[in-house]
Amino acid sequence: MLVLDMDDTLLTDDHKISERNKNAILKAQAKGVYVVLASGRPTSAMTAYAKELELDRNDSFIISFNGAIISTVKEDLILFEQKLTIEQIHELYDYSVKMKTDIITYLDNEIISETDSEYIEIEKDITGLPHRKVPSFKEAINRPTVKCILLQEPSYLKGLEEDLKAAMPHLSIAMSKPFFLEAAQQGIDKAASLKLLASKLNIHQSEIIAVGNAGNDLTMIEYAGLGVWVDNVTPELRDRANAIVASNNNDGVAEVIERYILN
Repeated sequence: MLVLDMDDTLLTDDHKISERNKNAILKAQAKGVYVVLASGRPTSAMTAYAKELELDRNDSFIISFNGAIISTVKEDLILFEQKLTIEQIHELYDYSVKMKTDIITYLDNEIISETDSEYIEIEKDITGLPHRKVPSFKEAINRPTVKCILLQEPSYLKGLEEDLKAAMPHLSIAMSKPFFLEAAQQGIDKAASLKLLASKLNIHQSEIIAVGNAGNDLTMIEYAGLGVWVDNVTPELRDRANAIVASNNNDGVAEVIERYILN
């Protein structure tokens, strides 16, 4: 199994899959390798890419929302789902107000927030989802959702990461971009869902390659038999993988496939 983070790993900075990456992925699948996309993105913001890579024709899977959902590409069937409770979401909202960050979550394929910000605009651009600004976040979020993101200027947000982990040890906290601090249900991360999927497919941990670039990829990089960073990895994580390949803009994923699968 080859497991690929999307933004800043598989995708170039303009959110495209290079021809070299695409051709290498198709060749890997022709050799019988499951290719799985694992992203913090909502499922709906991953499906078109998965189909471009023919994951539907190869009966493969998507791990979305940082591991909170596992679904099939062909039928869009949910195999696993774990959500935050309403109480936990409201707790995160109160924390965000106290710490002066923006906060978003997702309902009905919309981004929900009380505020506008340049970082919410980035999330809109990445996901293609509409943004619904609401007068009251707590009133709008009246049922469980899969995750929340706290958004703020990177140097400030980085300082909150350990504080939020200490304040809410009952949640899974990870940085996906320098301005996105993500919160999901306890025990939810890319590695946990990867382990579930691999068990279902009878694929051993040693038969998995994972490729990523950021803090929310770290668990799957360390879980996989071979964990690989692209060269644009978050600097403090560089020594936490087995290998480093070219950047997301220089076909790093293709390099992994050519080096470790096709050869």
